[in-house]
Amino acid sequence: MSDSHPSRGGAAASVELQTVDLSAMPRVLRRITAMAAEHPWRMTLAILAALASTVASLTLPHLFGGAVDRAHEMLLAGPAQADAARQALLWTAGLVIVASTVRGLLQMYSGYLGEWIGQSVAYKLRLRFFQQLQRLSFGFHDRIHSGDLITRGMLDMEGLRGFIEQGLLRAVSLVLLVVLSAYMMWRTDPILALLAMSFVPFAGWRLARMGYLLRVTWLQFQRLMSVLTLTMEENLQGIRVVRAFAAKPFEMMKFDQAALDALALARRRLTVRFSAIASLNISFYASMGLLLWFGGRKVMGGELTVGQLTAFLTYMTLLQAPVRMIAMIFMAAARATSSGGRVFEVLDIEPEIQDAPGAKPLEVARGVLRFEHVDFRYDAGGPLILSDISFEVGPGKTLGIVGPPGSGKSTIANLVPRFYDVSAGRVTVDGQDVREVTLASLRDHVGLVQQEAFLFDASVINNVAYADPWAEEERIKSAASTAQIHDYITTMPAGYETRIGERGVSLSGGQRQRMSIARGVVPGPGIMIFDDSTAAIDAVTEKRVREALSSATRQKATIIIAHRLSSLMHADEIIVLDDGRIIERGTHAELLALGGEYAALYELQSKSDAGALPEDPRIEQRRKAAEKAEAVKA
Repeated sequence: MSDSHPSRGGAAASVELQTVDLSAMPRVLRRITAMAAEHPWRMTLAILAALASTVASLTLPHLFGGAVDRAHEMLLAGPAQADAARQALLWTAGLVIVASTVRGLLQMYSGYLGEWIGQSVAYKLRLRFFQQLQRLSFGFHDRIHSGDLITRGMLDMEGLRGFIEQGLLRAVSLVLLVVLSAYMMWRTDPILALLAMSFVPFAGWRLARMGYLLRVTWLQFQRLMSVLTLTMEENLQGIRVVRAFAAKPFEMMKFDQAALDALALARRRLTVRFSAIASLNISFYASMGLLLWFGGRKVMGGELTVGQLTAFLTYMTLLQAPVRMIAMIFMAAARATSSGGRVFEVLDIEPEIQDAPGAKPLEVARGVLRFEHVDFRYDAGGPLILSDISFEVGPGKTLGIVGPPGSGKSTIANLVPRFYDVSAGRVTVDGQDVREVTLASLRDHVGLVQQEAFLFDASVINNVAYADPWAEEERIKSAASTAQIHDYITTMPAGYETRIGERGVSLSGGQRQRMSIARGVVPGPGIMIFDDSTAAIDAVTEKRVREALSSATRQKATIIIAHRLSSLMHADEIIVLDDGRIIERGTHAELLALGGEYAALYELQSKSDAGALPEDPRIEQRRKAAEKAEAVKA
């Protein structure tokens, strides 16, 4: 078996490198800043502390320059002034220590407040992001992979949070430091001030270019992280399939390729970053060299004192670290722009399925469900998945739905709780269009036991009572008994408190389905829909489940979707779907007497159960139709 076989599934390990829209940077950063401004007192204190720290820093050049001049004058005056010179230097040293301590404390306080605000903003955004994921319709989740959403909600959120402390507050300090330093040096000597500040325009251009490149590469890096997350997530979820087909070499190759792509991009980012910092250092020391040359000549000519030259050098030394921070500021801004853009892209989506303006809670009198000439397509202009579907099911009645794969059975189930909206016609409960009532009240009234029995990594009782966490213990056990899983639960090590593992890994497929049925029965909704929910259960257990469900749903409108006819042959009415249309309807006996598709399917399943090979030519026709429907849907 080749490790690079093209039929292997999984995430792509490469991401197309793209440029980014520079116009998005101000818009995204404004939104982040506005969120930080929701903490006005702390934000104000953080900015004031940063400004005060900058002012404290600017006292140092004056202290050093004044001390050097006084010491020089006293030493020139003779040995008698040596003690006074030492005393002056001691006072200056003390003031330098005090100024440095104050600057350090103010920087610490400003950094603490900035981090506090950043974490608070991230907390609110995480909640909003997770809430938005709960609001967005199934159509959105059909189009985007969960690995990408996890990356946006975790890694991107960190990039957005870091801008407040590493970008915003540092930028405020940097601007004030550069402006005040330039002003003070200009007052002393304009020419030397220009020499001292000459590296700033070049450094600004170089670092601005670096910021753009880092923004591009960071966005690409985020996408590669999404690929890595997707690859790992799929591998962990399908670990049994990987082991069963000895696909470890292929999975390692796929993950290694994605990791190599991420490593190459990380190295590219390092090259961009450190080449810019090297250019900054060269320009800085070149400016300092020019300052020493011309400043030294002015000192020798008596136009400038040694202390003033020392002050200029101290100003440049003070500027070196903050100017280096331009790289950090641009990196923080670049990362926040790409990360924030990805987060806000999700937050700004309007859910396709949401409460209509003025929607009222569903008012249930009898609980009659009706489909009235319903058409449905997943995308506007796409193929029809359902066409002219009409039926009615009331309390105490059961509707069976059968048809080949891709005929639209599960789509009908998803339209009742309004996971999708119909393209034409309407779905009503007691005459109320489901699009005109609140989603919460509708879904409280509709219980859907889906084909995929998803279980949480929690205890049995938490999984069964998920739809109604405050359900009484007796109601939970009754639901488990209805699903024919109670007896098995009592044999588990901790009974209903037993933890079942991720996705119910410790249970068999049939046990997971029965647990899912129990979960759907607990809240006792008015309309029950079972979407092929007994496919993994053996025939004997299924018969017991069906009999128990008949009693539990005696007063409810019930829809049973199944491939196995024994699951729905007791229904009051059965509809047969093919290519999204109802081609037959009636009771089990009526459909057998009709001698159509249902009768052929019944004969097929009967012969299969008896071990005979079916010879009905319509079987091949249905198989081809099913393949065509699956291809259209894909």
